[in-house]
Amino acid sequence: MMRMLATLVPLIGIAGMPLPAAAQAPVPPPRSDVDGPPTNQRPEFEAIARKLREGSNEYLGEGKVEELRQRIEWSPEASLKRRLGLRAALILELLRLGLVDEAVTLANEAVAMCQAEDALDRYPAVLRNRALAYLRKAEVRNCIARRNPEGCIFPLQGGGVHVEKAPAAQARRDYEAYLERFPQDLGARWLLNIAAMAEGIYPDGVPEGLVIPPLAFASDRDIGRFPEVAGRLGIDTFNACGGVIVDDFDGDGFLDIVTSTYDPEGPLTYYRNDGAGGFEDRSAASRATEQLGGLNCIGGDYDGDGDIDVLVLRGAWLLDDGRIRNSLLRREDDGTFTDVTRQAGLATPAAPTQTAAWGDFDGDGDLDLYVGNESRPFDPSGGDFPSQLFRNEGDGRFVDVAVAAGVTNDRYAKGVTVGDYDNDGDLDIFVSNFGANRLYRNNGDGTFVNVAALAGVVGPRWSFATWFFDYDNDGWLDLFVASYDYSPTTDASIAAVAADHLGQPFRAHPPALYRNRGNGTFVDVTEEVGLDHAWLPMGANFGDLDNDGFLDIYLSTGDPNYETLMPNVMLRNDGGRRFENVTTSGGFGHLQKGHGVAFADIDNDGDQDIYHQLGGFYPGDHFHNALFLNPGHGHRYLYLSLVGTKTNRAGYGARIDVRVKTPDGPRRIHRAVGSVSSFGGSPARQEIGLGDATAIESLEIWWPTSNTRQVFENVPLDSWITVTEGRDAFDERQLVRVDMTG
Repeated sequence: MMRMLATLVPLIGIAGMPLPAAAQAPVPPPRSDVDGPPTNQRPEFEAIARKLREGSNEYLGEGKVEELRQRIEWSPEASLKRRLGLRAALILELLRLGLVDEAVTLANEAVAMCQAEDALDRYPAVLRNRALAYLRKAEVRNCIARRNPEGCIFPLQGGGVHVEKAPAAQARRDYEAYLERFPQDLGARWLLNIAAMAEGIYPDGVPEGLVIPPLAFASDRDIGRFPEVAGRLGIDTFNACGGVIVDDFDGDGFLDIVTSTYDPEGPLTYYRNDGAGGFEDRSAASRATEQLGGLNCIGGDYDGDGDIDVLVLRGAWLLDDGRIRNSLLRREDDGTFTDVTRQAGLATPAAPTQTAAWGDFDGDGDLDLYVGNESRPFDPSGGDFPSQLFRNEGDGRFVDVAVAAGVTNDRYAKGVTVGDYDNDGDLDIFVSNFGANRLYRNNGDGTFVNVAALAGVVGPRWSFATWFFDYDNDGWLDLFVASYDYSPTTDASIAAVAADHLGQPFRAHPPALYRNRGNGTFVDVTEEVGLDHAWLPMGANFGDLDNDGFLDIYLSTGDPNYETLMPNVMLRNDGGRRFENVTTSGGFGHLQKGHGVAFADIDNDGDQDIYHQLGGFYPGDHFHNALFLNPGHGHRYLYLSLVGTKTNRAGYGARIDVRVKTPDGPRRIHRAVGSVSSFGGSPARQEIGLGDATAIESLEIWWPTSNTRQVFENVPLDSWITVTEGRDAFDERQLVRVDMTG
């Protein structure tokens, strides 16, 4: 089993037929907690959190700390190597749990022990370990304790420069001393430059030969600065990594926010957009706070009542400890969420997961659910957690038909996306795995066949967030697959990022962009479009930054290791030809780790903003969420809400074709409804940029269940319309702008 957790530096060296009936027992009758008044679900999750905290789980457990403290106490006469090794292990555990001051004290002790025996040349890693402890202390004392909109935005400048400089200064000195012995260590060199930025002395204060020049961070294009405003609006939840859903939960025309956290003691958060420039925290009132933990969450109207329900996904990365049930939360008319997981038949068997996707796979007019679980066939002691395909019975219940449908995957799934890649009228499933990926083509008779090898989309080997989208607007869904790379050495990922910025060869696998050939196969165009870089994303999503009609990409980078401080990356789609890195010009390069990303027009001003769920895996690595407001780019737009009557209510699976006139001639813009990233949470409302369009010639919508097409002319530019399946006319809605600039 691949270990995602890195250690400290070693002390020595560097449309169709119904889905088949399930073979399982029938769904048990509903429990009283969903038949009658809902009961509080929080105690169930509190018990799970307590067990994880008291155990020895490598991410969340506290059990190793006391054991290491005792071993240090019992080993005063051990060799220096042994004493340093125990302290290095304890430093990692202390940092993981957020006990930073104790970790710093221990790191100072380790350095002093080496100095007393004139052994720093034999054990230089103690300097790097202390540098890491001080660098984390610098983050806590500044980025967290003194949070400001420029904090932790790479490259650090302005408000990103630390007020309390001493911790960063000590980290810088230790990295310099370490690099005198190992100047080829690019990971340490990268962190030296970050420490100097935090101290406010970059680049002049970095020794010659170790500086990474500012030009290495320059954007390919000036996209305009997107100010970060989450703190001022009170929607900067402070927690571990998690998922996000941005959508209109109460139907008032304003987009709200739901966000989860990996922290098993952290509650689900729900912010209601008040339509007046602010948000109201409705977490407790909506009963969202009864739901604890959840690395991801996805929205979808599973019961067809016109509002957004929530699925919280749990247990990812925890191996057998991750056999924690997911939660299906039904949105009620009174604004609350009711946990209907058991009633719906989704509670058992529980398996570790972080990824799922809604889609009407059998074309019967309601949303089914595919859940990608983390099965470990390559680990002899690993748990067998097949993925699940839940057929919606239409009465609030789901039945798992994955075995009969042939989509159990039986691999360590890290991402799921659905889309009709072959344009045959039904939804196909792509599963991103650690190991070979799967592309399940829908046969239209309730079964699927894996065609990943035939289609040419087996890699990357360590895949992560993924999605179908039409990046070149040719009417065929392309496929993006992020690569989460790793290496046994501590700094492999950060060293690869440094090498890439320096124009050197790097040890990492880039993501893959597969262009759909339109014949059932894909071609890898990663290098051709400029995506062959060491970005190492975990969370990611797509949207349209500048309303030009071409879909852009935002990557949440990093891994659990505290050394993995690399900027998140924004990539602008340049007309379907290449992707331009606009990270620094837009102010998107947050150094904190993140997962959930939503592109959504939160202030209703006609362009998409970006809400980013930030925070790491460790109990001590929480951070504040961010909202980047779009400054605008002067382009036109069309917002479109769909109401299915035969097709599922939200129109998932529908295809949109917008034909516009422009000064350079006609062009077409294509969208697939319901297609989002496996770590994205953009709204069901289609927010379509039209670039420099002078008029909309036509709007065509294809509805999958009824297999009908609606074509509308005379659709106004810069409008928000609702189209109902089967109706000849659309309804125009008012887009009420909200001032969130302060």
